[in-house]
Amino acid sequence: MPFPSSRRPWFLPILAILPAMLLLSCTALVAQVSNDSMPLDAGFGPLDPSQPSLPVPQIIQEFTAKETLFKQALDNYTWTRSVRVQTLDDDGQPNGQYYQVVDVTYDTDGHRTEHVVDAPEGMLKDIDGTNEIMMSERDFSDIEQRLPFVLTTEDAAQYDITYLGKQRVDEIETWVFAIKPKVLEKKKRYFQGRIWVDQKEHQIVVTDGKNVPDDLRPGHEDLTLPFITYRQLIDGKYWFPVYTVGEATLHFAGGTGYLSDNARLRETLKYTNYRQYHTSIRVIYQGQDITSQSGSQKQPAASGSGSQTPPSQKPQ
Repeated sequence: MPFPSSRRPWFLPILAILPAMLLLSCTALVAQVSNDSMPLDAGFGPLDPSQPSLPVPQIIQEFTAKETLFKQALDNYTWTRSVRVQTLDDDGQPNGQYYQVVDVTYDTDGHRTEHVVDAPEGMLKDIDGTNEIMMSERDFSDIEQRLPFVLTTEDAAQYDITYLGKQRVDEIETWVFAIKPKVLEKKKRYFQGRIWVDQKEHQIVVTDGKNVPDDLRPGHEDLTLPFITYRQLIDGKYWFPVYTVGEATLHFAGGTGYLSDNARLRETLKYTNYRQYHTSIRVIYQGQDITSQSGSQKQPAASGSGSQTPPSQKPQ
């Protein structure tokens, strides 16, 4: 999604996407993520390929069921999300930034809504600082829906899930699975990469990969940054996403009237202030829902985190 505006033909619309990187031109360009993107499981313990004590299909069934419950529980929470997208120069120092903080809450009708609390103006640049990069609607869609990847029982049917082995993440013993979509349906986005599942709780604690597919059509190149998301145990029951980071260099080959261009980007998200908004418990008496009569009203209630913490290897 870096867009070299200084090389843009006058008749092309100004579009650019981050972290899905989009470069528009009147000629065919080759765009790709460099090999120096973030490695999978950096800093984790060695991978033990031995089989688990439980049947693999049973593990998959149990952790996807937990993911289904977690997705439902997430509808009972509010939180704060901060997003920082930076472009980096040749020395790896930020030369541009987009920053936003939002409170994810509910309106009076119980619909989830987002309230921006901090969004200073900023500008994103390519490596040499000569071309401007802008955020698009698809960027915000990925931030809101794709980066905190949740693999429910329903969604699992769309993926090939392959057991890779056992691995220690910080103080947590996990099972590691490779995830890839079975079929790429048009106009749909999927996750491809790895997940780490807590052997004790049967819940996902780390997700590492990228959103697919990339769009490589000439004039519509659209690349996605790899990312890793760490979760933390909140309220002693579910593992909520708390930290996401992605970084890579994008290479754009030159075309007629265009020079090749590079853009290195870093994206970090933090999810904080999880608070239980309303209970999902319903009181049924003689076939009638009397929840409102029993005092279970929608009220914010502070929720603390458990003793577990995300892996210490995450970038600071």
